[in-house]
Amino acid sequence: MPQPSKKQQTQEEIFSRCCGGKVQEGSGGDSAQFTSDLVFDNELVKSVCRKTGFQNPFDVFHIDNTEKLPPVLRNNDYFVVHLGKGRHKFVKGVKYGYHVFEDIQNVIERNYRASILNELNTSESNILSVAYNQRIMHDFLYSEVAATPKIYNSHRTNLTATYYIGGERVSLNNQQIEIDMTAEENGIVTVFEAKNGFPKDFAVSQIYLPFLYYTKHKKEGLAISDLNACYLLRRQTSTGSIIRLYKYTFTEPYDMSSLSLIKNAEYRIVRN
Repeated sequence: MPQPSKKQQTQEEIFSRCCGGKVQEGSGGDSAQFTSDLVFDNELVKSVCRKTGFQNPFDVFHIDNTEKLPPVLRNNDYFVVHLGKGRHKFVKGVKYGYHVFEDIQNVIERNYRASILNELNTSESNILSVAYNQRIMHDFLYSEVAATPKIYNSHRTNLTATYYIGGERVSLNNQQIEIDMTAEENGIVTVFEAKNGFPKDFAVSQIYLPFLYYTKHKKEGLAISDLNACYLLRRQTSTGSIIRLYKYTFTEPYDMSSLSLIKNAEYRIVRN
């Protein structure tokens, strides 16, 4: 059996310390802390990284899908949420933290005149730009290629809010979140997350925290008539691209486990 990577060793050690008892002080007299509700902090992460030799403490629990979920968490049915100000929490119920992409029945084929920049790179920004420039977003979201949504590009912001995951209360304190893109059309706001390739599932927080950010602004008076989230996947082919879109909502805006699919579609675009 292969030895676990340094990253995996780090993940296992942190989980073991939080679940198994009192945290040992790290080298150099670190004061790493955790509480009985499975909350831990960056000091613990850094302390364990020094022990295992893993060089990037900020990447330890960056887990986009369950293929990257360490066995110790998968086997014990836990995942990690970030609370802000260097604090994190193990939450029970992987099914709440990750969602399997639904099968797609609606497949649309299109010929198109490609820009010279369409296949230049596979960044999230490029993926979103291709879908917007080819009016795939317009067709999918509004059933109207002549729609004129306003686009707000990738940005980071901070969020302080309280929400629930399967009945468990989670409080964020100035947690930094990233929004890949936001579209607005006649008061309808859609937040986007984009990835290259076709993973089996995704971390729900990737679309939920941006959704919660705008939910909070709506409650405070922003004139949002409808709010939803769109996950966009792209795979390049020898003749163009395959783009998959999944439109979701959260039926209970303050409950991450209330994710619900509205519709999905696959666009196969082929260069002329």
